[in-house]
Amino acid sequence: MAEAANKETGQTKPRKVKYRKNKASWNPAMQAVPVPGIRRMVNMAATMKDVIHLSIGQPDLPTPKHVIDAYIDALNAGQTGYTMDAGLPELLVALRDYYGARYDRKLTRDNILITSGATEAMYLAISATSAPGRQFIVTDPSFLLYAPLIRMNGGEVKFVPTRADNDHQLDPDEVIRAMGPRTFALILNNPNNPTGAVYPRSTVETILEECAYRGIQVYADEVYDHLIFDDDDFASVLNCSMDLDNIMCISSFSKTYSMAGLRVGWVISSQAAIKSLRRLHMFTTSVANTPSQFAGVAALTGDQQCVRNMVDIYRERRDKVVELIDQTPYLTGYKPGGAFFAFPDLPPHVDGSDLALRMLKETGVCLVPGDAFGEGCTNAVRISFSTTCEKLDEAFDRIIPWMAKQQF
Repeated sequence: MAEAANKETGQTKPRKVKYRKNKASWNPAMQAVPVPGIRRMVNMAATMKDVIHLSIGQPDLPTPKHVIDAYIDALNAGQTGYTMDAGLPELLVALRDYYGARYDRKLTRDNILITSGATEAMYLAISATSAPGRQFIVTDPSFLLYAPLIRMNGGEVKFVPTRADNDHQLDPDEVIRAMGPRTFALILNNPNNPTGAVYPRSTVETILEECAYRGIQVYADEVYDHLIFDDDDFASVLNCSMDLDNIMCISSFSKTYSMAGLRVGWVISSQAAIKSLRRLHMFTTSVANTPSQFAGVAALTGDQQCVRNMVDIYRERRDKVVELIDQTPYLTGYKPGGAFFAFPDLPPHVDGSDLALRMLKETGVCLVPGDAFGEGCTNAVRISFSTTCEKLDEAFDRIIPWMAKQQF
């Protein structure tokens, strides 16, 4: 309330003023951002008791001790300031040496940008390149980040479906047929979230060769590249491509070393691409968490037995969930080769979103409906086996009899 002076007395008295109420004027591109199906289910589960989560894609295994010790040592040493915008020099060297040895590819520090998790890395890659008239090929189903980011920046999404009856493998011929004159980039998530499919070398090499020939960019999300259960020969784009001119390889410490909350990821690409991404990176998160980057150095340079132990545990859980899905009425499963997800089909006419909501309410088991990951998989659900075998047994002790009662 404002005050105004009385002309005769000189005294002031309150003056009523009406202020207009303005609503926030959001960027119209925000319409491209959906409410994630995962968050919808988790929010509902948070209001309930005795819920078993087979929903969140987050490691449940402990972070290796030497990684935690390195983080604490960095804090105690006062390493709490900014690093270089490209990342901690020690981590850039560790990543250069690690990936150079793993994939027999010569890299320099200038080929690498450290980011706040793989999410920022993918955000930078897409937002720096998506534009009206540019088409991006994405698998359906796919991780829920890609399509909204492409559309927010004016790009067009063209989906290539994968199917449970083919173990959700990507058909390279189908990918090539989807390419056209407006195709700018392809997003290759291998191992795949939500399906757990691991694409063989023949598939990856065929797709990369065609993309190189046509000048199509490839953004490879390889955050699950160590969680491989049946084949040690992982076909990374780093050892399947001739050069890095049209390649951005994205990964993080989150899944491999159970460091999801420490938020350190990276992009590996050509020096020219990294130089451009650094400019955008400086205006987003500026730098990744500094103590976490020291923890990342310890993760890469320390004993890797911790990773092998975790993979063995996830493999046991994978085998368990495959067995349990096979015992469940109306679910059509397959054997995922990596990550920690299964994506079984329901009968074609069944709405996975409706089923997941009813299952949560009536059994207390939280799954994620398939429509959170694509437009062509509404009759599916994602099951995370990032939990103990005991919890998996307990969850399916509820799911199996409940599914048997459904009338589809």
